[in-house]
Amino acid sequence: MSTCGMGAEVPHESGSETRAPNEAPRKLNTFFGVMVPTILSMFSIVLFLRTGFVVGHAGLLQGLLMLVVAYTIVSLTILSICAISTNGAIQGGGAYYMISRSLGPEFGGSIGLMFFLAKVCACGVYVLGLVEAILDIFGVDPEGWRVLPQSYWYTVLYASVVLLLCLLVCLVGAHIYASTAFLILLVVNITLLSIFISPLAVKSRDFIITHQGPGNQTHHYNVSYTGFSATTLRNNLGSGYSLDYSTNTVMSFATVFAVMFTSCTGIMAGANMSGELRTPSISIPKGTIIAVCYTFTVYILLFFLVSFTCDRALLIQDYGFFQRINIWPPFVTIGIYCASLSAAMSSMIGASRILHALALDQLFGFLLTPATVKSNSGNPWVAVLYTWGLAQCVVFAGQLNAIAGLVTVFYLLAYAAVDLACLALEWASAPNFRPTFQVFSWHTCLLGIVSCLVMMFVINPVYSSASIIFLLLLLLFLHYRAPTSSWGYISQALIFHQVRKYLLMLDVRKDHVKFWRPQVLLMVANPRSSCQLILFVNQLKKGGLFVLGHVQLGDLDTLPSDPVQQQYNFWLSLVDKLGVKAFVDLTLSPSVRQGTQHLLRITGLGGMKPNTLVLGFYDSCTPEDYFLQDSAFFESSMGNSNDGEYSFGIDLPSLQAHFPPVRYVESHRWLTPEEYVGIISDAVKMCKNVCLGRYFFQLEGEEKHSNTDGSERTIDVWPFNLLQPASRDYVDVCSLFLLQMACVLNMSSRWRNAKMRIFLNVETESNDQGWVVDEETFRELLRKLRIRASIEVVPWDSVVQYHTRGLNQPQEEEGPAKPTQALSKEFLSAVNCLLMEHSSQAAVRFLYLPRPPAHSSQSQQYLEQLEMVTQDLGPTLLIHGITPVTCTDL
Repeated sequence: MSTCGMGAEVPHESGSETRAPNEAPRKLNTFFGVMVPTILSMFSIVLFLRTGFVVGHAGLLQGLLMLVVAYTIVSLTILSICAISTNGAIQGGGAYYMISRSLGPEFGGSIGLMFFLAKVCACGVYVLGLVEAILDIFGVDPEGWRVLPQSYWYTVLYASVVLLLCLLVCLVGAHIYASTAFLILLVVNITLLSIFISPLAVKSRDFIITHQGPGNQTHHYNVSYTGFSATTLRNNLGSGYSLDYSTNTVMSFATVFAVMFTSCTGIMAGANMSGELRTPSISIPKGTIIAVCYTFTVYILLFFLVSFTCDRALLIQDYGFFQRINIWPPFVTIGIYCASLSAAMSSMIGASRILHALALDQLFGFLLTPATVKSNSGNPWVAVLYTWGLAQCVVFAGQLNAIAGLVTVFYLLAYAAVDLACLALEWASAPNFRPTFQVFSWHTCLLGIVSCLVMMFVINPVYSSASIIFLLLLLLFLHYRAPTSSWGYISQALIFHQVRKYLLMLDVRKDHVKFWRPQVLLMVANPRSSCQLILFVNQLKKGGLFVLGHVQLGDLDTLPSDPVQQQYNFWLSLVDKLGVKAFVDLTLSPSVRQGTQHLLRITGLGGMKPNTLVLGFYDSCTPEDYFLQDSAFFESSMGNSNDGEYSFGIDLPSLQAHFPPVRYVESHRWLTPEEYVGIISDAVKMCKNVCLGRYFFQLEGEEKHSNTDGSERTIDVWPFNLLQPASRDYVDVCSLFLLQMACVLNMSSRWRNAKMRIFLNVETESNDQGWVVDEETFRELLRKLRIRASIEVVPWDSVVQYHTRGLNQPQEEEGPAKPTQALSKEFLSAVNCLLMEHSSQAAVRFLYLPRPPAHSSQSQQYLEQLEMVTQDLGPTLLIHGITPVTCTDL
């Protein structure tokens, strides 16, 4: 028995919690850290260059509908962001940090990477929008300042230069950007003010707009600015989807909404600065809500303004029409440049922070390891370089509208994940989920998820399907690769919540024999010598409860703490290594028998309690050390183990060191024969079925990576009580239980193709030919029980003759205990020879276990009889069943 007291199983945590002391000082407040970047990100290029595009194609009514739908979606997500951000300390990483610490590393890492890619693509969108605005003013034209050549490659060149400028600013640090962002916001607001004032000062005018079409064709459009006009408003109410001059494709509700929704993708710009905020739990909700309300108001006013003053042709054919109708056109130009550049830098900074957080959490291994590097000021400059490189790839798209749909889909998926995180926390009813922001419910979370997913497929079904498939692949990758974290797993909370409900519904009073299944408690002294039996019982449980039990000898009164609590992680790691679906239950007791009684009584919950006790056989055989036979254990002991293979701080060397070496033949035994037989008697008295396993260290093909299907195996069943020839009862409760257990094994994955044989012992030399009738009756029973097996009739007259005369009378097992005469060694040897003759080649044998003697003085004799009968048989399971388990009814 192990008395090891190893402790301190604290898993390595590479996440934000351990890196907090090394982070740069938090300096940003609500206004500069959340409101300013959020407003600038939501205005971005759409405010000045796509407002007319949306109203021109969709009309005022559909445009307002798009705006309301978009802001409803983001508002539902904002409620979830506010709830999560006020439920605890927020570190760097923004939305990724919230999702990963709420849903666990798999969801957090996959959604975090998706959100990072969304920010990268958004950065590319804003840069391309800025280049578009620059070319509108300085593009090739014989007049004025238009000197910049235009083509696809020139567009890429200009975008690369702008992106390089963003890189240089971001390499300096987020604080420099935050300091200048306020000035940029002032410029943008002055530009907005000039746009709202211009219709009062600028008179109506007409323009001629020229575009290059396919085949070098030049198209001219006569457009008008009418000033405030009810007629213009009526003409702009309905939709008028037509050809987009930048992409030469016909627009639709989905494509226009995708472009418009990019204005709503900045709601997490403040949350992504969580590592630089002084009080993120206060600043994120307050600043985000104010920023969203402000931008929504501005967009509504702008939609009405352009619908009243500009005809549809002007809105559709000129993205930069605000410059044409402004009291001083450079106002708009400066505003466009500032808003676009600010949004691009904000996206690059936010993306780099997400990538840095992903790298610190080590979810994607060595690929992101360089991104953990920071400057002395705390700026993750390598993560910024990663972001810049990917954004450079995005600008090769060359057109803002071409990638707007992809950006929108990625953002919607990230928003749905935030809503899912909040919904899971709410449904789990965890006591520690106590956000100070209470304006949300599971209804808003669920509605947010559904609306995000619906709009994804409305915008672009192909992008949406591809992004979801990519997300699922990331989930699978992280599920098998990610290191164990101490963040908590929301799945565990949800499972607990549901399992508790179902356990209450699992009423033992409604049990029926038709739905009986084995629920096993396997007592293990030392897993080094019991692994093969553990693996075999895992195949035998048929989806039922499987519990590994272990008794630690000791008295809690004499100990400073409970040594059992420190051992659970070692046993659970063993379960993981063996790949069995089992629970672990350990107890502290002065004796193994008393501890086993405790486990039989208290293991399980409700309707899920063990009904079968499995023990290793009590004999003098030298145990085999499975840890020295299994290649994984052997290689790890030689120093070739993977330190990350075991979770929760338990690696292979520690696991090996925890369990003591196997017992030698001459070493002291903790269990006496009387105590062992007493355990069997206790289980029978408690109405538990009992199985004793012998020679299972010889069983092969049960390992986790084994591909055997049992086609080369044979299962032999001897349903007759071989130690009581006079009983001649093939169909008592114990015999039927034997058949049921063999049938259950035959249905498991590694035994499904095994051949099952049932042996009937008959006395053919007697004048009584009743055995023929018994055989036919037994065949009919197997047919009714739907058990596919061959029946082997075994004459055993030569064995019965050795049976002592005194034992030919039926014994009174259920009555007061009486001493019984010993079975002769000749008889026991003859039974063993019979089994060897017919079952020596079987993979496993099921034998009838006689009821244990009531007098402890006969325990040694009882064990000796069992040992002689099963001597050298190979893997054998002796079974005593006391509960009805078979049913012939439908």
